[in-house]
Amino acid sequence: MGPFTIRVFGVFIALVILALPVVWADRFGLSLTPAQLDWVGARIYQNECASRPECLVHWNEGEDFPSLGIGHFIWYPGGVDGPFVESFPGLVRFARQAGAAVPDWLAELSPMDAPWSDRSGFLAAQSEPRMASLRQWLADTRGLQVAYILDRAQASLAQVVAAAPASQQASMSRRLEALVATAGGSYALIDYVNFKGEGLAPGEAYQGQGWGLLQVLQQMAHYEALPALDAFRLSAADVLTRRAENAERDIERERWLPGWLNRLETYQEP
Repeated sequence: MGPFTIRVFGVFIALVILALPVVWADRFGLSLTPAQLDWVGARIYQNECASRPECLVHWNEGEDFPSLGIGHFIWYPGGVDGPFVESFPGLVRFARQAGAAVPDWLAELSPMDAPWSDRSGFLAAQSEPRMASLRQWLADTRGLQVAYILDRAQASLAQVVAAAPASQQASMSRRLEALVATAGGSYALIDYVNFKGEGLAPGEAYQGQGWGLLQVLQQMAHYEALPALDAFRLSAADVLTRRAENAERDIERERWLPGWLNRLETYQEP
């Protein structure tokens, strides 16, 4: 993604944020400059898609759903009730709220279920018009997708603190305040919520142990002597390693965990 594209990201995100009824200046406000927003968007696109447009419409081996857009937003087919929080229908609603055009067939879906029942059907449909229009729409709305990721992260921070035991809430608030004070910390929060969720959904746990933002913030208690971003990175590694060790499928330990840990190494200041 070149410099011009990155600048467009920042301008578009700023316009979308101004147009939406979202409170950005609260206690944990992610008040990033346009240049910082550009940087966050570029990092997320690199993390999820290696900045490759062909990755915008994808179905990972071993998963029951396609992953779409720069944030690999989950979209469940009809009849699939997966444990992970679905995020692609939220993107479509966000786009329509922002006044952005949506492909007609996508806007008319009811219910908003992915039209492919499994990965083989998805792969067989690559040359169909609906797939082409979806791919083009996701390529054209990358800035809006970053705004959606930011909006989701912003909404989650106070919710995560409120979900923690009362005895932990003050310390978790301090950790969040330290993270949002820098571009690198804000990026880590934004990316992690998009990457592994808030940690509030009951289904997003193995053996009763979750792996979302809530659990990472709790794990930071073991690294209080370190700067906040370093503590967050190490805590996230602990939480994701625990998830892989608790998982029933070998693919999480053998193939996914190394990539997750590599992603955490991008949680640095720009």
